[in-house]
Amino acid sequence: MKHVLLLTASLMINISGYGQMSSSTPGESAGQHIAIIPEPVSMKQEKGSLTLTAGSHIYASGAEAQHIAALLNETLKQRYGFALPLTHSPADADLQLFIKAGATPPEGYILRVNQRTINITAGDGAGLFYGTQSLLQLLPAGKTDRWQVPRVEIVDSPRFHYRGLHLDCGRHFFPVSFIKRYLDWMARYKLNRFHWHLTEDQGWRIQIPKYPRLTEVGAFRKETVIGHNSGIFDGQPYGGFYTDDEIKEIVSYAAARYITVIPEIEMPGHAQAALASYPWLGCKGFGPTYEVWTQWGVSPNVFCAGNDSTFMFLEDVLTRVMQLFPGHYIHIGGDECPKDHWKQCPLCQQRMKTLGLKNEEELQSYFIQRIEKFLNAHGRDIIGWDEILEGGLAPRATVMSWRGEQGGIAAAKQHHDVIMTPGEWLYFDHGQGNPTYEPLNIGGYLPLWKVYGYNPVPSALKPDEQHYIIGMQANLWTEYIPNAREAEYMVFPRMLALAEAAWTPLAKKDYQDFLTRLPAQLYWLDRAGVHFRIPEPIGLQDSTLQTDSLTIDLKPILPGTKIYYTLDGSNPTLTSELFKKPFTLYLPAGKSLTLRCIEVTPSGNISVPYSAVYQHASAQIKPAQGLKTGVQQHSRDEVAVGL
Repeated sequence: MKHVLLLTASLMINISGYGQMSSSTPGESAGQHIAIIPEPVSMKQEKGSLTLTAGSHIYASGAEAQHIAALLNETLKQRYGFALPLTHSPADADLQLFIKAGATPPEGYILRVNQRTINITAGDGAGLFYGTQSLLQLLPAGKTDRWQVPRVEIVDSPRFHYRGLHLDCGRHFFPVSFIKRYLDWMARYKLNRFHWHLTEDQGWRIQIPKYPRLTEVGAFRKETVIGHNSGIFDGQPYGGFYTDDEIKEIVSYAAARYITVIPEIEMPGHAQAALASYPWLGCKGFGPTYEVWTQWGVSPNVFCAGNDSTFMFLEDVLTRVMQLFPGHYIHIGGDECPKDHWKQCPLCQQRMKTLGLKNEEELQSYFIQRIEKFLNAHGRDIIGWDEILEGGLAPRATVMSWRGEQGGIAAAKQHHDVIMTPGEWLYFDHGQGNPTYEPLNIGGYLPLWKVYGYNPVPSALKPDEQHYIIGMQANLWTEYIPNAREAEYMVFPRMLALAEAAWTPLAKKDYQDFLTRLPAQLYWLDRAGVHFRIPEPIGLQDSTLQTDSLTIDLKPILPGTKIYYTLDGSNPTLTSELFKKPFTLYLPAGKSLTLRCIEVTPSGNISVPYSAVYQHASAQIKPAQGLKTGVQQHSRDEVAVGL
């Protein structure tokens, strides 16, 4: 945080005669900057354009291509109010969709626009679908029945085949309607793995018919702590769960958009909701009853590793999970499992003695490997957080590295597949700005540029080890995210940076170019009513004046956005001064000034206050002795922000 010096003398502000900002809508003029996110591998734009109208036709080669055409038409109907008819003859089509085996790398596509037709060809359905998503980004903004599509050839395929986004529904429950919306935006930006966190200390969200108390009891907590484990509770019962039909609906909806759903059933830790439902799952000598946890952090109440009934229960649960989720991976957690109860449990200690295990870390390894063998026998593989490395890694496990990159590096060197998801770069529950104004969050600081800049392949890996990094994922933990509106704020626009980091070749990544393509995407987010975090205005930055004057020029990233500001240190409102054109700020020697502003998008989305401190060089002060800045991360669940 910055030290702010309050101005004690008057300032003179001279309004200069600069032109007003452009308010044109992104994408209105064809033939200009093509703004596709994620940036394609290769793109060659030519002069001219193709005109599409409501009377243009689509040809789709086969049932899967026709399915993709139907999805494309759904979006066209939502955006423009009409869909394009299909034709059985490619010669009569203005838009041709082809799937030809071997035509492209997996998930790749070739999109060609000439003066007569648009042709999208792909080697598989996923690639063709992604080609249509790129086509949608070539179409103009605003409702119109006539589109000028720029002539272009795009050859594209992903850098990584695992491009994931996570949602924690254990701490807070999100309705099916929101999850579908989440999946829609994932598909729009070519993300293909939805990691669905379904069980936690604070709630069990998946219906298991053999164990009805998991949702009768485990899905509901009596109240929720307010803030950062303040000791004060809201006194309001809270909960919810997904029925079989709802889970099937989500899995089917995702698959139709080429997204695989990866369910997570936490074990052996993060299990208190299950223990509240069936106390015999806990260690001997503890309990005998539990309640669904009402606070945040890491509960000491974990599954008993010495009781065979625990494994029978988990095998029953996982059998049902496999029936509901057809994907290859089942995520079994494995993180943040306190060993205190195991150390005191006679059954756990007997298990260690019988198996010759040296410590509780090896007992956890036994636990994970036993579950892995069960899932392997049913044709599935496990993913686990990087703690599953401790005590010995299960033979076929994929490691999700969250505590930095070291776990991922260690796993790759052992020739295990790795998904990079380090908290410093990819935890979307981390803050995005000044915590005084940002919504309550777990702490930390993860701005858009930092997400974009992440490269999941560490330099510590040798060339023959790098292919074990199969992709990357961002995680949204929801202790402090109680509803869809807050979730959207934390995800957007960081999701777009994630998408480009996971898809685009490293050599083609360019953050400044990304920013030039971002407004077109923010336009659609805004029009769709997504409560995204509005990026700070261009030009708003702390400055030290070497002379007595400075020109203030603020431009919103999304055209049409209004900026309201104050110069007296107060927080701006919709009645504050509207920024219309640049002005010159005169600042006497020894003085400083804080400019605060808010932004309001065309849809009425209002930003939190942003600020910049302007000070004369002679007014600079030295930080207090010993003052430190930064973030200290203690665990996934607790992050402290330092000053």
